Amino acid sequence: MTSTASPRDARQTPDIDSPAPTGPPDQTPRPPTIAAPRWWQRPVVRDVGVALLFLAGAAAVLSGLLRDPNGRWLALNPEDQTLYEWFLAVDTGFWSGEVDLVTDRLNAPDGVNLLTNTTVIALGLLFTPVTWAFGAPVSFALIATLNLAGTAFAWHLLLARGLLLTRGAAMAGGALCGFGPGIISQNNSHLHMTAQWLTPVIVWCVLALARSSRPDQPRTNAWWTASFGLAAVVTVQIFIGEEVLFLTAVTLLLVTLGYTAARPRLARRLAPRFVGGIVLAAVAALVPLAYPLWTQFFGPQGVRDGIFSASYFSADLASWPAFSALSLAGSPGAADLTTGPAEYNAFVGWPLLALAVACAIWQRRDAAVATCGAAALGMALLSLGPTVVVNGHRTAIPGPYALIDGAPLVDGALPMRFALAALPLLAVIIAVAIDRAAAARRPLVRYGVPVAALAALLPAAPLPLPTEARPPLPEFIAGGHWRQCVPEGGVLVPVPLATPPEPGPMRWATAAHATFGMPQGFFIGPYGENGTGTMGIHPRPTSQLLTKALDGEPVTVTPADRAAAQEDVRYWAADCVALADGTAGGPEARVVLEQLFGPGTRIADAWTWRL
Repeated sequence: MTSTASPRDARQTPDIDSPAPTGPPDQTPRPPTIAAPRWWQRPVVRDVGVALLFLAGAAAVLSGLLRDPNGRWLALNPEDQTLYEWFLAVDTGFWSGEVDLVTDRLNAPDGVNLLTNTTVIALGLLFTPVTWAFGAPVSFALIATLNLAGTAFAWHLLLARGLLLTRGAAMAGGALCGFGPGIISQNNSHLHMTAQWLTPVIVWCVLALARSSRPDQPRTNAWWTASFGLAAVVTVQIFIGEEVLFLTAVTLLLVTLGYTAARPRLARRLAPRFVGGIVLAAVAALVPLAYPLWTQFFGPQGVRDGIFSASYFSADLASWPAFSALSLAGSPGAADLTTGPAEYNAFVGWPLLALAVACAIWQRRDAAVATCGAAALGMALLSLGPTVVVNGHRTAIPGPYALIDGAPLVDGALPMRFALAALPLLAVIIAVAIDRAAAARRPLVRYGVPVAALAALLPAAPLPLPTEARPPLPEFIAGGHWRQCVPEGGVLVPVPLATPPEPGPMRWATAAHATFGMPQGFFIGPYGENGTGTMGIHPRPTSQLLTKALDGEPVTVTPADRAAAQEDVRYWAADCVALADGTAGGPEARVVLEQLFGPGTRIADAWTWRL
C-alpha cells in the first residue's frame, strides 16, 4: 500500500512500496535529541486508555446482559444464545478429555460434529475457568462484550501502528470496525461472527509478508515470521469462526487483485516471494488442521454443504443507506429490509456511505484507498446475493454472487454477511481521510473532515441491546437433583425434547456443564437427502407423540406407541425421562408418559421415569 503517514512529520509508513533504506549505517542522519514524553504521553499508556474506552463502550451496549447474566438474556435472539451457551458448556469437556470434535452430549446416540456447527471452541477453552466458576451465561456475556471491544482495539492498533495514522483517525476507524451496525446486530448471540479481533492480525501478517517479499529488501527472518505467524493465526481463527476467516480471505483476495491492477510492476516484483509465503502459510496451517478439517467434512456427522438459502439470506439494496433499528438514528421499519434482528449486516446509513464515497474520491490517487474502495464495492455487490432485491421486491437482475453460488465452501457463508467485510474497508478510507485532513493547510479541510466524520458516525452509533428475564430453571436441574435420575455421562430425555428452532431444554444440560447427554437438539447434521445438511433431526415417534400432548392435541396411547417408546429409549440409551413442573401442556404429557413408562417418581419439582 502507499504511505498513509501525514506530511506533517518525517516518518514513513512501513508499506510494501516504501523505499528501502540506502547507504551504510554511519551515513544515517541522527535524529535530534527530544525530551522523553511524560508517562501519560507514552504510546503504551495511550493504547491502554483507548482499550478502556472501547471496553466501556462495549459494556454500555451489553449493559442489560452484564447486570444479571444468569437471570437475563438477549431479547432479540434468545434461541441462539441458548445454543452458544451450550457450546461454551460442552467446550469445557476438552480439558478433561470427556469431549472430542464429535460429541455425544447432544443428539444421542449419533452425536454432533462440533466443527460443522459454530461452536467457538477456542473461546470455550479460554473461558473454561469462568464457565466452571460462574456458569456459561456469564462466559457468554463476557465474550460478547470483549468481542466488540477487542475488535475495535485490534483495528485501532493496526491503523495506528501499522499504517501510522494519527491517534484520532485510528480510534475513529477502530470504533467503526468494532461498533458498526452489522457487528452490533451480529452481537445478538452470534459469537463466532463478532469475534473479529484476529482479523487485523491476519491483515498485518499479510502486509508484513508483502513488505518482506521485496527483492531489494535484505534477507531477514521477517518473511519466515510473517508466513508462520499467518499460519498460527489462521489455525486459531478456524476454532473461533470459519465464516469470518472465509470473508477475510475473500476480502484480501479482492484487495490483492485491486492493488495488482493499480501497481502491476511492483506486484510482479513481489509475486514470487509473496505467493511462496502464502503457500508456506497454508501448508504450515494444514499440519495442525488436517485432522479437524477432515473430521468436519468427512468424519462422523460431518456436513459438506451449506443449509441456508442464498436467495433468502441476501442483502436488500435499500438496506445499505438505511439505518439499523439498533442504532441511534434507526427505526423499526428497518426490520422489513432484512431477515431478523441479528442480520442488520449492511445498514451503514446514507451519511456514512456519502462520507466514504467523498473520502474515496478525494484520495482517489492513493492506491491503497482506491483498492479499499473497489474491494468494499465488490463485497457490497456480493452481499446482494444471486438476484438483486430492492425494498423487499426480488428483481430479475443477477448479482455477482450468482457467479460463485454453489461453489465449494461458498454456500457455507450467507451472502448478506459479505456486507460485514465491507465495513473495515470503509473504516480504513475514512480513517486515512481524517489523518490526511489533520495535516491540511486549509482550515476547511483540517476541521471540516473530522466534523463531517463525526456527523456521519453519530447516527450509526449503537443503542444498548435489549434484554429480558430468562425463564427460571427447574429446581430439579438448578439444585443438582438430576444426579438422582441420570449418571454423569448418561442420557437424560427432557420433555419436551429440544427441536429447532426451540433449543430450550438444552439449558438443562448447560446448567449441568453438559455432563449428561440428550436426544435431538438444535444443531446442524447430515440428515437431509443423501446426507446433506439440515438443522436438527427428524423426531422419533415418542418425541412426536409427546409434542402432540404438550400442544393440547388429544392423544390415545396404543400398544404400538408403547412398543415404539421402548424402542426409542433403547435407541437413545436413555437413563431417565424428566418432566418439570410449569411446562406448558405438562399435565397432559404426564398422562401420556405414565401410559408409556408406568408411574413416575417425584424428584424436586419434576416427575421422572428411570429407565
